[in-house]
Amino acid sequence: MGHILAVAGKGGVGKTTLCGLLIQYLCESGKKPVLAVDADANSNLNEVLGVEVEITLGELREEIERAGVDSRYKIPAGMTKQAYLEMQLADAIAEEDDYDLMVMGRTQGQGCYCFVNGLVQTQIQKLQSNYPYVVVDNEAGMEHISRGLLPAMETAILVSDCSRRGVQAAGRIAALMEELRFRPRTKGLIINRAPEGRLDEGTMEEVRRQGLHLLGVVPHDQNVYQYDCEGKPIIRLPKDSPVRGALEAIIQKLGI
Repeated sequence: MGHILAVAGKGGVGKTTLCGLLIQYLCESGKKPVLAVDADANSNLNEVLGVEVEITLGELREEIERAGVDSRYKIPAGMTKQAYLEMQLADAIAEEDDYDLMVMGRTQGQGCYCFVNGLVQTQIQKLQSNYPYVVVDNEAGMEHISRGLLPAMETAILVSDCSRRGVQAAGRIAALMEELRFRPRTKGLIINRAPEGRLDEGTMEEVRRQGLHLLGVVPHDQNVYQYDCEGKPIIRLPKDSPVRGALEAIIQKLGI
């Protein structure tokens, strides 16, 4: 079975950026193909990777839900909704040379995400044996953890910025994993966007108070902000980028 790495944390701390660079590192290290999963309804991992996505699982769900009601959406005659869904799921995976990307996406208008969450879970279980590594960019917060979307994760990477609130959010996610008896082989915290790659004592105190294992610190890099502003994929950062260097050192230390 593929090694599942789940990345989680508070919104806006840079989870998706680190996910993209993690996928890039695995591919460049020969640990491919990688299945990249954007399990966030507000998806943008594809932008970090520079990939166009034809259809998300959320859009596919809408297409099937509206079939028979909206003339724009039609299921071939003689085919059930379930059979059509199975046929279309292959189109919901963007295939690149070294990795494949599956995007959850969102449903339209009001409604629960239960069906789409279930699709993500089912597809990961179905596909993970085809990939040595599965990297999952979770939505902000704790919903996917509480739903048990990834009970078989082997590595749980919690991401925070330098704020106490970010570290506290990571601590709550870690506590929820314990409560639900998730037992990843490795679970730890990465502090992202640290000025000059250093943490002040206040942040370190909060890390200790939350009982979190600090995997490492990724420095703030103005290039990441600039790439984002210009719409450039973050994985095109130069090889000597301090962000790439710090993350690669953390991954090597993890033995992934």
